[in-house]
Amino acid sequence: MTDTMWMLILGLLAPVALLVLRRRVPVAFWWLVGYPFVAVRVLATYRATMDACGLTVPASAMRRATARMIGREAAPVPPRHSFPVPTGSGLVMRLRMATGQAPEDFIASADRLRHAWAAHAVHIRPTKPGWLELRLIGWDVLADVRPARRRRRSGGLLSLPLALRDDGRWHVRDFRAVPHELILGATQSGKSVYLRNLLCGLARQPVVLVGIDCKWGVELAPFAPRLSALADTPDRANELLDVLLEEMEARFRLIGLRSGAGTDDVLTSDVWGLPEEVRPVPVVVVVDEVAELFLAASRDDEKRRDAMVTKLIRIAQLGRAAGIYLEVCGQRFGSELGKGATMLRAQLTGRICHRVNDESSANMALADISPEAALAATAIPAERPGVAIVGDSSGGWSRARSPHLTLDEAAAVCRATSALVPELSRLDAFRPAVAVEPAGTTSPAAAVPTARPVTE
Repeated sequence: MTDTMWMLILGLLAPVALLVLRRRVPVAFWWLVGYPFVAVRVLATYRATMDACGLTVPASAMRRATARMIGREAAPVPPRHSFPVPTGSGLVMRLRMATGQAPEDFIASADRLRHAWAAHAVHIRPTKPGWLELRLIGWDVLADVRPARRRRRSGGLLSLPLALRDDGRWHVRDFRAVPHELILGATQSGKSVYLRNLLCGLARQPVVLVGIDCKWGVELAPFAPRLSALADTPDRANELLDVLLEEMEARFRLIGLRSGAGTDDVLTSDVWGLPEEVRPVPVVVVVDEVAELFLAASRDDEKRRDAMVTKLIRIAQLGRAAGIYLEVCGQRFGSELGKGATMLRAQLTGRICHRVNDESSANMALADISPEAALAATAIPAERPGVAIVGDSSGGWSRARSPHLTLDEAAAVCRATSALVPELSRLDAFRPAVAVEPAGTTSPAAAVPTARPVTE
């Protein structure tokens, strides 16, 4: 075979190999091919693109005078920028805004910059006065979400990377920064997968896990080996909330005694300021299908519902200082849950809204944070399960998607970590019964989420 034939075959195979690499390993394709081309395009067209998008300012008086001296017209000046630095999903540049420019000008032009540079997305956020971060995304990172790297999973106690955001960064659930969270999503929206990732991440840490699942425990029962308590009926849930309030009061008494002891220790108003040898173990309470918990068919049920809402509000208001945190999940969350539903929602500062069945649920979850976030939640397509709108009390929001985790994989993690269940005597009466595994059965302790499409 001649050299020309070999060159022709290689010329045909190279594009095919690149297409396969782009589909199967998009990160490698980006580093090898995408980033060099995009970086050159951005640098070569930066001035013209900024001018076309109206992001330039007139030249200074000195530049205009110099240009007149040589018979030229001073061109508008774009913002100064750093060299494009590659990331795992795109590139990042720092922009120094000129006098008279505002971050809103650049945020409003993000879509025009995306089209000009043929990128999948462009995200702009202010970092400090006068400076912006421009993050260009090379492809749809939410199409195939893979688990966070092991080094990312070890983010510290009560800090878990749970979902990949559309700007290429991970949404980290930090309980100490955002103590309570509301998770909404319709059936088959991916809410259960997000909750599995959360429970499996906490199962590997020294944390007390408490479950309240009034659908007879069918949602949380697979995680029973790692749960310290599980309530599967409204009556049991009411009793469990009483016990949690007793535990919270006992922790506040401990903090008060420590602060009034007159020692040389630093005074504290929460459990995290106590010495490690006397610090209580953190407690995370997962309330699944909150609507089932608060359904009322009679006057007695209404009294119990109002009592439970009041108890949850007390835990939400005071639990952070006592190291007790709430995760409230459901298909919808509205005023029909009782008089205190809106007050409870106000305490759940973390918000995760998957695809919902009605606009009112999206508004209940996100409208008080940002009306644009609520509109984005109603636009989540059904064929993209797992996609959610992540919001916080600061008004910021973004799209995110959790890596897929099957129920079998999540249950295996909880079985493998059952020895990590902390001792908390008050919850012994609510400890779920766990079936003994047959001899020879092993559970993979290091089970991780897979990259298959989310279907739950």
